Amino acid sequence: MSERTERSEGHERMPDRRRWCTATRLLCAAAFGWAVFTGLHRALSGRWWFWLLPDLLPPAAYLLVPVALAAAVPAARALRRPLPARPAAAVLAAAATAFAVGLPDGGLNRYAWASRPAPPSGALTVLAWNTGYWDQHDDPEAFLRFLLDRRADVYLLQEHLYWDDAAGLAGARPAPDPERLRRAFPGYTVVARGELLTLSRFPVVARPAVGPDADLAADPGADFGRVFTAAKVLRADLLVGGRVLSTYNVHLPVQVNLAPRRFLGYVRERDRARRAQLAGLRADLAANAGPVLVAGDFNTTAAMGDLRPLRDRLRDAADANADVYPASWPAGRLPAAWRLDWTLTSRTVRVHRYTLDDPRGLSDHRAQTALITLGEGS
Repeated sequence: MSERTERSEGHERMPDRRRWCTATRLLCAAAFGWAVFTGLHRALSGRWWFWLLPDLLPPAAYLLVPVALAAAVPAARALRRPLPARPAAAVLAAAATAFAVGLPDGGLNRYAWASRPAPPSGALTVLAWNTGYWDQHDDPEAFLRFLLDRRADVYLLQEHLYWDDAAGLAGARPAPDPERLRRAFPGYTVVARGELLTLSRFPVVARPAVGPDADLAADPGADFGRVFTAAKVLRADLLVGGRVLSTYNVHLPVQVNLAPRRFLGYVRERDRARRAQLAGLRADLAANAGPVLVAGDFNTTAAMGDLRPLRDRLRDAADANADVYPASWPAGRLPAAWRLDWTLTSRTVRVHRYTLDDPRGLSDHRAQTALITLGEGS
């Protein structure tokens, strides 16, 4: 090959290298960075306390970000700023990999378009709802009316308390006038522990303590603050048609709080508390061979590894929901981006309908409503 030929070919290759402009480099870095982040998320979520912070991302990000990165390639061509072939292929490959790895964490409901027969006439209605500090900031009559209008057979309610903002993280206080609630629900059995409240029109035959609360249950003199901290799972065994249904009313601690000075220390402490509650719940479920329904505010999204062991063991009630992307928080004017509230059941509990209902401004969480029947396992 002559020197002239080599110079000519080198000259022809130069424009291709120059087309690796800053925008091209940034897009490649973003695509590969997101693919690495998605892989780390699958590996570390639920295993390392610090990952509770990346876990704050909405699950939809694991679908939308790689789609946006891939769409940038044809968009650049449409703008007459096409990427060179190699970086374009690299971006598309990284985006496709990230999408495939992140798809299980994207929060999509694969049964959204499934046909569903009408629920049987004897189906039970279960309402699970984080009430948002009960009626502390609401009209008490409107709040009570909302609960009564649900006409549920079983209510699994969280944040049955008031909060004293002046007391900071120790602000939990019992909700006032518990007798008013009993009068409003005649014929229901009331089971309360800390902030958790279960109402059932079926007889309650047992209420075993679960997880960290089991250690505190032996101390009848424990104050409300200690019970509030320990009791994040409330089990109540209900006698339904001659069978016992175990309901687990759950409210896991939130991961972060912007107020504490020790921000990372707080995240680590909350991770320990969450792990202890989940370990206690899993252990109790493993020893319970009967029908179970676990519901409440888990402060855990579809993308978080914390919930994977439970989701592997139990059925997700959202399979009976018609939303492609079921989400429960925040409830209000903006579209909900996170599903923090879950209802999970054993195979001996069939969920015919599951909805996430508007709380009418009474809470920042949507109310979960499930229509269920007890059947044989499958």
